[in-house]
Amino acid sequence: MASSSTAPSSAPMGLGLGLGLGAMGGLGLRLPADRDREPELEPCSPPRAVLRLRGAVQHYEWGGRGDASLVARLAGETADGRPCAELWMGTHPAAPSSLASDDGGGAGDDEVSLREWLARSPAALLGRAVAARWGGDLPFLFKVLSVAQPLSIQAHPDRDLARALHALRPATYRDANHKPEMAVAVTEFRALCGFVTIQELKDVLRTIPEVRMLVSKEDAAKLMTAKEHDGGIGVRSYLQSAFTKLMATSKEGVSEAISKLKSRLDGESKTRSFTEKEQLILSLEQKYPGDVGVLSAFFFNYVKLSPGEALYIGANEPHAYLSGECVECMATSDNVIRAGLTPKYKDVQTLCSMLTYKQMFPEILRGVSVQPYVTRYTPPFDEFEVDRYLLPQGESVTMSPVPGPSIFLVMTGEGEIQADGMSGEGKAKEGDVFFVPPRTEVKLHASGPGRLQLYRAGVNSRFFC
Repeated sequence: MASSSTAPSSAPMGLGLGLGLGAMGGLGLRLPADRDREPELEPCSPPRAVLRLRGAVQHYEWGGRGDASLVARLAGETADGRPCAELWMGTHPAAPSSLASDDGGGAGDDEVSLREWLARSPAALLGRAVAARWGGDLPFLFKVLSVAQPLSIQAHPDRDLARALHALRPATYRDANHKPEMAVAVTEFRALCGFVTIQELKDVLRTIPEVRMLVSKEDAAKLMTAKEHDGGIGVRSYLQSAFTKLMATSKEGVSEAISKLKSRLDGESKTRSFTEKEQLILSLEQKYPGDVGVLSAFFFNYVKLSPGEALYIGANEPHAYLSGECVECMATSDNVIRAGLTPKYKDVQTLCSMLTYKQMFPEILRGVSVQPYVTRYTPPFDEFEVDRYLLPQGESVTMSPVPGPSIFLVMTGEGEIQADGMSGEGKAKEGDVFFVPPRTEVKLHASGPGRLQLYRAGVNSRFFC
């Protein structure tokens, strides 16, 4: 847990921004000797200093544009006419971060990637335990998403499936890692996630004949007679069979079902208001006409996050982000299996065979206060956790050393960083991204006219217990 102190620490300060665990000893946490020992710097290794990074923008079509995109504002690309969907901060080869020129990163073809920098001295720059566990690479990928249009119905593979898919189709599945992830809402954020309960599914089959017509009578009958407390493999097998039949429906069959659905709802609109799910379905149909993902949305939980709430998604769980802006963190991977709401390649068979078919509403995380102005979101994955910092004007916070690396992003506001070895105070403003080596400590001060908001991604503190 982070230190509760907001005053400068008396301990020696490394040149960095330790945004994480804080005084672990105060919680009774103990590190094994090999993890607790400070790693020796390798000969000619790079200095262990806080580094300014340059993130990479992904211009996917579903992203926001101009001032309406948080990603564009953070990256300084509001004048760019292209959609700005994601800002990546990490080492994934698809869009690696690089060192800013004032930190020795060079320019143009001479840029030094963060991955290259870490490879020069992984034990020192990642921490001995992290370097050993994850092969000398950063285990997490940090992102900001600006979702202006719905993303695909998708899932991410577990490790075994990721290895198999990468070996079979490396051009489509570009790495062999799993991809658990967590989204922390910056604005109101909407998503589909996980399958609805058996009772809700019964309501769908009873009241949505256009869906029922695409599911076999046998599967529908089994689901309609299933008990809420049955759960287990039986109900999951019925759900898998029904969902697979729906997703495998021909394009003509899907178009016919959607046409009948729209016609029915148009008639019923004269006597009743649409449900939230029906409104969502009609909205999806406008963006993706004739797509089976429109109908599949009836099977999924409709989730709305308020700013500061978070949602984590494990391997083999179906989901689709719909709208809003969020900070996202995940294991370092870009593996996505899609099956609907997308013009991209759809691997329907793989997605339908890989899902867990658990039926429950996803857990919503609201974070835990770890010191004044700091909230931590801890998913059940070793690779990452996220801290949110909200500092009122004039306030300061000391970010204590952590055993692993961190990346943090200044979302809004301005401030100063005080750290040993820095020439004066380092300025921190909207859009700045920093890499922080292990066992560093700094003080952050909010000096702008408004609140200073930043987010930190680091290795899950439970990994070091």
